[in-house]
Amino acid sequence: MASEPSTQSRVMFQAADKTEEPAHRKLGKLTVKYNRKDLQKRLDIEEWIDGQLHLLFDCEEEDIPELEIDIDELLELSDEGQRTRLQELLQECGKPKEDFINGLLYRIKGLRKMSGPLKK
Repeated sequence: MASEPSTQSRVMFQAADKTEEPAHRKLGKLTVKYNRKDLQKRLDIEEWIDGQLHLLFDCEEEDIPELEIDIDELLELSDEGQRTRLQELLQECGKPKEDFINGLLYRIKGLRKMSGPLKK
């Protein structure tokens, strides 16, 4: 009777009581901390800045002067401070830059400062 399957011994392993969160749940926590709409808006602004700098300096990307427009830095400043900082950064540009400055200041309204590792 040892050959019958119902009488054979079985070994079963049980997992420890650690409950791991599924990957989609972890992603949910990430998007709560860093809202996807905010991230997309910031990306859109950065792409707009890049395109506008090409127009302002009328040259290829590698020919644009070393220029870093830090959105988080701008968000810490008052409205007038933001305008002044952008004028300082763009002083080498010979073209009129007021439209660019006004456009950028309009786009960053309502944007929140980014914290942590996602900041460049």
